[in-house]
Amino acid sequence: MSEKVRYEYRRKNVLREMTPRRHVFAGIRRALLAAAIVGLIILALSNQDDHNNVQQGSLLDDDVNLTPEEKMIELATAAETEARLIERRKFLAEKCAEEGLDRPGNDSLHKPNAWEFLVNKEYHLIWCNVFKAASTSWMYNFNLLAGYSPQFLRASKAVPVSLARQKYPRHTAEELAKYLNDSISFLIVRHPFERLLSAYRDKLEHSLPHTFHSNLGAHIVWHYRSKDSKMTGKHGPRYPFFEEFVRWLLCQWKAGNELDMHWTPIVNFCTPCQVRFDIIAKFETLREDQDFLIKQAHVGHIIKPEWKNPTRGVQTKDVVQNYFTQLSKTQINDLYEMFRYDFILFDYSPEEYISLGKDNPTTLICKN
Repeated sequence: MSEKVRYEYRRKNVLREMTPRRHVFAGIRRALLAAAIVGLIILALSNQDDHNNVQQGSLLDDDVNLTPEEKMIELATAAETEARLIERRKFLAEKCAEEGLDRPGNDSLHKPNAWEFLVNKEYHLIWCNVFKAASTSWMYNFNLLAGYSPQFLRASKAVPVSLARQKYPRHTAEELAKYLNDSISFLIVRHPFERLLSAYRDKLEHSLPHTFHSNLGAHIVWHYRSKDSKMTGKHGPRYPFFEEFVRWLLCQWKAGNELDMHWTPIVNFCTPCQVRFDIIAKFETLREDQDFLIKQAHVGHIIKPEWKNPTRGVQTKDVVQNYFTQLSKTQINDLYEMFRYDFILFDYSPEEYISLGKDNPTTLICKN
């Protein structure tokens, strides 16, 4: 195993602040906004005829039609986003070290999973595709970067990931390590429970007949739906209820079975403690994060910071409540254990979801 591929997490490199992390970040934000206001005042007093000669930095190279004031606001926004992304990298490094996930090993958590990365050599951009975390948008973007035209992609009936793999072959850990040296690497993360619910709704509740996930749903219904219940018997839907899906999923996880890529934990899929990521975008701040990424990579002439299927992906509080109230607190706590590292590494909390669960304890009974 090549040592180069490991992201060199070291406790001695983690900056430990004297004040709480959120206070430090809030101070940075206030300083950036103050600097932006001062800049706007200076621009307003300066000679407007010279504004076309002002260089605003590489992040704004493509924004030639912006006024000086708009450019200043863009710079302030970019600076705030960059500070947030730096903080995420530091936080990830600290948690990887605390959990012992930065050490090399032979199990799936301690060696790079280079198999899942898409490497664009022309634009020096590397992405680990986390399904149900803006994956539709960025698979489309990576297909554009590979040379497919928008017209072709709209007309094609091929699965986007299959098209992408025709242009982006899978690499070894050693090859990935080499490409990481001169590329921007990124991944997009999402609250584990929101991602799980999105996967369930998309792949099981809304599955098309006679597809893989439709057949999987029928299998779950057959084994995990009570045969003697009027509410959940033959009069129930063809797809599994969320509670039935969760029971099946927990059984799969506890048996050590390979999980579907749509609900595999990110820590197993992208091994973020073993591979360096320059940008950790979050679903909650996706618009700003991906705009920053596109400008950093200088690919704005090819792709735009679009977000495909936003309404289907976002879970409202009412939707979340409707599904998680089906579960017991025992089941939600078990789900937390399944996604524990995703919660810890990317700074998410399960408390809001646990509070929705039923108080009566449940016992997991698995079926073949």
